[in-house]
Amino acid sequence: MRRPAVRPRPDQVAALTRGVRLPLAPIPDDLLKVLAESLSQAFQDIRTDSPSTVASGDEPEVTALMQARLNRMINEDTLWSQLVNYVARGTDSISFDGSHIEKKPDLSIILSDTELRFPLVAEAKILDASMSKTIALYCKAGIRRFVDGEYAWANCEAFMIGYVRDGSSINTALAPFLLETASRYRMQSLPVTVRTSPYDLAHTRHRRVFVYPSQPPPNKPGLISLWHLWLT
Repeated sequence: MRRPAVRPRPDQVAALTRGVRLPLAPIPDDLLKVLAESLSQAFQDIRTDSPSTVASGDEPEVTALMQARLNRMINEDTLWSQLVNYVARGTDSISFDGSHIEKKPDLSIILSDTELRFPLVAEAKILDASMSKTIALYCKAGIRRFVDGEYAWANCEAFMIGYVRDGSSINTALAPFLLETASRYRMQSLPVTVRTSPYDLAHTRHRRVFVYPSQPPPNKPGLISLWHLWLT
């Protein structure tokens, strides 16, 4: 099967963004903290129910369990059901200019009372240096996708979820790496710790230099805030 050519597709972007002023309004930090708490609880649940998969399965296996658990929580958890309509996994999306029309973020969280076309995106990565699942890969195949407008380009925030198997922490692994590679990842601010127990949570801010092709000036996306949730 022939892959679509890599070229901007303004008609695709215009169809998706029609009637919407970008970027979308920021999600309040307090709500993001609540969402992180629920994501952490879902991970604890699947770790109890499927310990072998969580401990040694690949990223899609663990994330599939997360998706299933998060959607069950809509029927079981009153607060989660008020905040979230559905959680999708690997759903096709387009990049900021339509050059790619089959991007597949790991989790797309469709929040209640928000624009359904632009879910809150969460990208997941295993962190296990012994298996070459390094912090460099976490950044190159994770953070970079948000900075370059492949994922969450209409939003002001997104999640990076780390399934930690090698004892890494945000302060000992992510912060030093981003300090050394600040220009590559267009750092506006290094990790700011939100919580360290029972899960590791911090946020970073990154500049984005692309523009929205279907929006009148000013059509810049501004900063994106990435919330790093590392789970063990």
